[in-house]
Amino acid sequence: MEQRRHWWNGKWGRLARRDVFLRVDGDRWHVEQRAGGAEGVSRFYEYDSVEEAEDTVRALMEGPDTWRELSPRPPSGWTPPV
Repeated sequence: MEQRRHWWNGKWGRLARRDVFLRVDGDRWHVEQRAGGAEGVSRFYEYDSVEEAEDTVRALMEGPDTWRELSPRPPSGWTPPV
């Protein structure tokens, strides 16, 4: 499974932090909504198309939070081009 995008609501702490991830595995798209940071509780959604997955991402990010996109981590052993 490859992570394509990651958003964070800009808040710190287990009670306030929320993350949304967009991932792809073959021809299936996955959205994860996580509350409470790395050790928090997640809900998962699975879709046939990126458009459906992106619709869910937009709906999950509605509201007063200021969402920030975070870059995915580079693969292990990756070095930047010279």
